[in-house]
Amino acid sequence: MGAMTDSDPEHPADPEPPAPRRRWRRARIVLGVLLVVVLTVEVVLIWPELSDSVRTLGHISWPWMVAAVLASLASMWSFARVQRTLLGVGGVHIRQRDSLAVAFAANSMSVTLPGGPVLATTFTYRRTRIWGATPVVATWQLVMAGALQAIGLALIGVSGALLVGARTNPFSLIFTVGAVFAFLVLAQYAASRPDALEGIGITAVKALNWIRKKPPLNGVRRWKRIVDQIGAVRMNRTDATRSLGWSLLNWITDASCLAFACYAIGGFPALAGLAVAYAAGNTARSAIPLLPAGLGVMDAVLVPALTAAGLTGAQAVSAVVIYRLVSFLLMAVIGWIVFAVRFRGSEEEDPMRDGDGPDIEPLWGK
Repeated sequence: MGAMTDSDPEHPADPEPPAPRRRWRRARIVLGVLLVVVLTVEVVLIWPELSDSVRTLGHISWPWMVAAVLASLASMWSFARVQRTLLGVGGVHIRQRDSLAVAFAANSMSVTLPGGPVLATTFTYRRTRIWGATPVVATWQLVMAGALQAIGLALIGVSGALLVGARTNPFSLIFTVGAVFAFLVLAQYAASRPDALEGIGITAVKALNWIRKKPPLNGVRRWKRIVDQIGAVRMNRTDATRSLGWSLLNWITDASCLAFACYAIGGFPALAGLAVAYAAGNTARSAIPLLPAGLGVMDAVLVPALTAAGLTGAQAVSAVVIYRLVSFLLMAVIGWIVFAVRFRGSEEEDPMRDGDGPDIEPLWGK
């Protein structure tokens, strides 16, 4: 019998891994190197601020530090509940620990890697597909979670701004409570009836284009696509209220982390001013994503805003550093540990396997 060759039809050679898998294996190595480089650069960038503020920290109240850590963990837990609730509306039922693991891992990608929001969104999409979600439901969940986050952050900012006015004019407290109630009703209606947003959104887009001197229809098609994605799965009033509640709790607990960071260094800002500072800082981070987690941009907004809320300059810097160490660095470290333990090394869980990904803008980001 002659020697067998690789072309022997009865004894085929082991097939090579598909090209997308080989590319993703190489990409994982590159991503690992990039992660080390980026984290090193980030430490170098924040070290001057960190070293200066450490000298002014003085006596830290460790019970408040523990409270800050617990609040940040609660923020991640509540975001996982948002994801779980939305998937449940689409008929995909998962355990809270699975949703929490994905929330931690995706958050770490988003805040530490170049192009992190895109990778985090793709990773979350792939996980929801593995859980059994259809492409429509997986995309809808991502879009809806982002929309609810925007509503929750706006509510915190509006509440803080109105309460600042109520502090100087007690009679405006009535209007504050009324405005917050009206905002909640409108947010719930928008979550349960996304089709009603199309006309309002188009009008707002055209007005913004007029202010920016852009073509009238600039962005209209994108807005219609977002509304179509939001309306892909219908939510009843109970589901919409529950999802909005968890999303709002996500922001409240993260804002509480900032408040506890202030308390830890002996600063006690006005709560209304703190809410305005928190909303402004997160808005700036989303609008100007120069660095991962808004380093530099968010801090530049938070420090003067906290000073206006009643802290000294040194206290504001120290509070922001503590808040960043807890909500950014600690949560990112936990997320990468979760990723290494739960998701690394499994081919079926590669977030970009076979090029499968959502056709939406990145929506992740704490």
